[in-house]
Amino acid sequence: MRAIGLLLFLGVLALTTPLAAQTPQQPVISIIIDDLGDRLPEGRRVVALPGPVACAFLPFTPYADRLARAAHAAGKEVMLHLPMQAIDRDHGPGGVDMYMHREAFAAAVAASLESVPHVVGVNNHMGSLLTRHPGHMTWLMEELKARDPQLFFVDSRTTAQTVAEQMAREAGVPTLRRHVFLDHDPSPAAVEAAFERLLALARRQGAAVGIGHPYRSTLEVLERRLTNLEAERVELISIREMIALIEERGRTWQASLSR
Repeated sequence: MRAIGLLLFLGVLALTTPLAAQTPQQPVISIIIDDLGDRLPEGRRVVALPGPVACAFLPFTPYADRLARAAHAAGKEVMLHLPMQAIDRDHGPGGVDMYMHREAFAAAVAASLESVPHVVGVNNHMGSLLTRHPGHMTWLMEELKARDPQLFFVDSRTTAQTVAEQMAREAGVPTLRRHVFLDHDPSPAAVEAAFERLLALARRQGAAVGIGHPYRSTLEVLERRLTNLEAERVELISIREMIALIEERGRTWQASLSR
């Protein structure tokens, strides 16, 4: 009788447990390509990549407007790749730094956002110095929130001391972080290995975010590998979908992704 009771209990449990809890989730990845807008041929190749690869444009670059419109028409997310003060390099046009007062900081962010059409999110270009500072990161998140509550922020994590993601969460800005740089070493073998790390991380923790650049080696790897993701049993999703998935699965899972 005990055995029959246990079987009945397990049957009821199976019927009342949500399907998502009964079946493993498919691993997912998101990919952002940074530094777009300076070169047209490479930008066109990024726009033509399979699937929802996000396109991050540097402000005030010669082809940002044209390529951002093309990316939007192709169904890809358009992001502002906002230059931020680094420890050892100039951040370039449209950037923000520690020496700006609040009004100048806000004006620079607004001008950079307006220089790229169809922006739905922002990530940092460089920023190894500025992203360490809670005050300036709070300014940024407040500007994004005031402009459009749906604008998201991706912390590129150019320094382990970054507080950008934390400040985004505290300000209520949708956010996530980069897990793998695909082309820190742009040699073909290294890019291939980094892509494998991205897939392995997604399989291990459920999801992973990669950032790359419009290098020839990166584009060749992505053009080839993204067409075969179904065979890898990994799905490419947009940044917006990744943020929603992280929020849906909760803080505990979110913390595991942050390690």
